[in-house]
Amino acid sequence: MLVEGLSWGSGWRQPWSVPTKGALSQARLRLGSEPLRALFEAVARPLAQPRTEGAFYREWRLVSIDGTCLDLADTPANEAEFGRPGSGRGLGVGAFPQVRLVGLGECGTHALLKVATGSYRIGEQTLAAGLLEGLGPGLLCLADRLFYGFDLWQKASATGAELVWRTKSNHRLPVLERLPDGSYLSELHASSDRKRQHGVPVRVVEYTLGDPARTPAETRYRLLTTILDPERAPAQELAPLYAQRWEFEGALDELKVHQRGPRVVLRSKTPDGVIQEVYGHLCVHYAIRWLMHTVALSAGHDPDRLSFTRTLRVARRTTGSHPGFSPQDTRRRP
Repeated sequence: MLVEGLSWGSGWRQPWSVPTKGALSQARLRLGSEPLRALFEAVARPLAQPRTEGAFYREWRLVSIDGTCLDLADTPANEAEFGRPGSGRGLGVGAFPQVRLVGLGECGTHALLKVATGSYRIGEQTLAAGLLEGLGPGLLCLADRLFYGFDLWQKASATGAELVWRTKSNHRLPVLERLPDGSYLSELHASSDRKRQHGVPVRVVEYTLGDPARTPAETRYRLLTTILDPERAPAQELAPLYAQRWEFEGALDELKVHQRGPRVVLRSKTPDGVIQEVYGHLCVHYAIRWLMHTVALSAGHDPDRLSFTRTLRVARRTTGSHPGFSPQDTRRRP
């Protein structure tokens, strides 16, 4: 498609041949992963504007933290760098090495804003610490119960962002004061604080969701939030708001399934090539989501109503007919 675009740009006067697989591999090796990482970090910014539907709750922009794993080419170098999951079959190991990816995404637009990658052996909570510089005042961050840890909570709240994180049902949370909306004030303690003398104030929202098709039929949720005043964020609003966290699941599905198509395994056979390929996919995903948000905003629709796969097909079709060249040099030449 790119070659057709070059031919179109020259008015079909100059023929272009498709580079060989070996030439592309050598070019990627010369490039390395850092330019792709720098490109993503330079362009990935929040997309939502005040009139973007579903992107804000009261005065806060909604963001979420979540993670996933990507299957890699089965090479000794990739296995040594990233590791592979265990398995209950055969030799007791998974079929492919995996790279772990944890990201910070904007709920309303599915735009990924910050990403941390690492070995499969590194936990999501550890990698999430590398995303905290993407938080700040004016943001409300949602996260699943696997991300809660006293140290990570402390660091995330220190950024100035408000937090609404789910915690485990067996988490010891003393009821210090019942509030009119049904939530209550409590304290968080570090595991080393055995006498529980240095508590961090927090507000707890508890509720259950019923689903007759599941066992058990009801699921209990416990949310921790830094918003201590129930009038700023009532429990009746925070409970359904937490469901916005699953918008990030949709973004990961777009990246892993629809954008990559039938390719289950990343093609790169070296660790640096893997990181380069991951950031290449992230740049493309952000570009598609930028396009979808621009169209939705101009049409006055919620970006969630637009189809990611259809937008992706449109972008692929126009790659050949509308190439984006760098601006021409306007200086006089001899």
